[in-house]
Amino acid sequence: MGKAEKGAELIYGPNIADWPEQIALGKHLLMKVASVLTDPVTTTDELIPSGETSSYRSNPLKLAEFTLSRKDQKYVERAKAVKADEMTRRETGKLSENILKDLGGFVPAEGTIYGSVVVSNKPGDGSAREQAASCQRVLGGVANICKEYATKRYRSNLINWGMIPFTTEKITLKAGDYLYIENIATAIKGGDDRVVAKVFSKGKSYDIALHTGTLTDDERKIILAGCLINFNRSKN
Repeated sequence: MGKAEKGAELIYGPNIADWPEQIALGKHLLMKVASVLTDPVTTTDELIPSGETSSYRSNPLKLAEFTLSRKDQKYVERAKAVKADEMTRRETGKLSENILKDLGGFVPAEGTIYGSVVVSNKPGDGSAREQAASCQRVLGGVANICKEYATKRYRSNLINWGMIPFTTEKITLKAGDYLYIENIATAIKGGDDRVVAKVFSKGKSYDIALHTGTLTDDERKIILAGCLINFNRSKN
C-alpha cells in the first residue's frame, strides 16, 4: 500500500495520449512546403488557436487538427499527406513515385528523410505556448523558413521539437514546392550557419541559401536527435 508498482500499465483518460515518436534527423533532408503565410507577423494564436483547443492540451494529435485553422485551413491536410508519404518511406526505404515525378526525376540520396515546412515572414509573436511548434511537429513538420522570428521563445520551441529554424532573405517559395538539402546532418553537427537548398517548383529548379542562426552545442544535438525528448533519453 502506498508503493509504486513499476510494472503496472499506466491507464490514460479518454482524452490523454502519448506523444508520437519522433525520429532523428536524417543525413539529408527533403521538405515540402505545406503552407506559406504572407502576413507581416504571425502570432502563436494564429499558429495554434487557444480557446477552442484547450480541452485537447493532453492529446497532441487531436490538438494538431487545429493547426493554422485561422490562417490556412488546407494546412493540416497537406501536412498529413506529407507525413503519410514519410511513413511509407520508412517502411519501404523509398520515396513514392509521385514525389519523384514532382522532383522531375531527381532522386534524393540514400539517408534522406522527408517532412513538411511552414514558410512565413515573421512567426511566433505573442505567447510562449510550445504547442505552436509541437503541433507542426506531430503532423510531420521538420522546419520553419522565415525572414526572422518574432520571439526567441518560438524559435527555441521549434528547436526543442527537432525542427530547424531556418531564415532566408527573400521569400520566393510557394505551397507545394520541394526543398532538398544534402548533408544537412553534417552541417548542423559542424555548426554551419548557411546551407544551400535546391528548390523544385512546378518543373523548375533553383538554389536558395538558408541560415540556421547561432545554435548552441545542446541545440544542435537536440535537432540531430529529433527532439528534446529523444536528446534527454540518450543521456540516461
